Amino acid sequence: MAIASYIREIGRGKDGARSLSEAQAHDLMSQVLDGRVTDLEIGAFALAMRIKGESVAELAGFTAAAHARCITITPSRPTVVLPSYNGARKLPNLTPLLALLLAQEGAQVLVHGPMHDAGRVTTAEIFHDLGLPFARDAAEIDNAWARREPVFIAIEHLCPPLARLLEVRRVVGLRNSGHTVAKLLAPCSTGASLRVVNHTHPEYAVLLRAFLAHTRGDAVLLRGTEGEPVADPRRAPRLEVFIDGQPRPELSCAAHEGVLTELPVLPRGFDAATTAVYIQSVVSGEKPAPAPLTQQVACLMRALGAIGRSAPQEQSA
Repeated sequence: MAIASYIREIGRGKDGARSLSEAQAHDLMSQVLDGRVTDLEIGAFALAMRIKGESVAELAGFTAAAHARCITITPSRPTVVLPSYNGARKLPNLTPLLALLLAQEGAQVLVHGPMHDAGRVTTAEIFHDLGLPFARDAAEIDNAWARREPVFIAIEHLCPPLARLLEVRRVVGLRNSGHTVAKLLAPCSTGASLRVVNHTHPEYAVLLRAFLAHTRGDAVLLRGTEGEPVADPRRAPRLEVFIDGQPRPELSCAAHEGVLTELPVLPRGFDAATTAVYIQSVVSGEKPAPAPLTQQVACLMRALGAIGRSAPQEQSA
């Protein structure tokens, strides 16, 4: 089925557009990812969804189509997944620090995202300066985990069709639904995994809560730092834990309220090299980790433990 009929439904403007069913969204995204549509149709789809916004059913269908085209990753024990697609613009990108602190606590950590992004400092660039491992396939991911290191896989290796959709932004100048889907990927096909899902606008949190409930997701939801899945180092955000799609307030953390009495010492620059030096000083114990990050690590480890207890059949010694 061609996607013209889908575009007619979603392309009637913000007030006139109708949402697709989950099956329709899956079919549409499958055709887009498989290259069975023209560049003009992809552009129309991208712009129409940008104006309308995704529904829960559409996000579920889109994400399922992307999952079917990811490489197969089979962790032996519960794993934290950090989608890193925004990079740094004003503040240091501390996603690599979060990954390293989690690894120090014994967690398996998988980070995925783009290698480069014009005008931003990507997590991949900081991983490079820290000498942390990159993977191109599942075997290289397993090797990094065996060394108890966090590992980064570029989206073009994790899900090549989705990487091509993300590149549409270079042409039309706007992000599309592929970017949202990339940040929601749960690429581990077996074994429990805990996604860190972040939003930048409070109203989007409502959609993401409904998405996690609908898809029975295991995740920690927070307002990220410049779109990254890491807590703002200056003020702890609210951390909402979902296990099997259900909110778990006893595992969650409240946001810091009131006046800040102390600010962390952060690097003056946010380029990759400066950020890497700062991260190394924290990991080595020379400097303290920002309190919001230590709180996030503790929250993630509690949630990871809850997932492990709920799925013992997925673990190995």
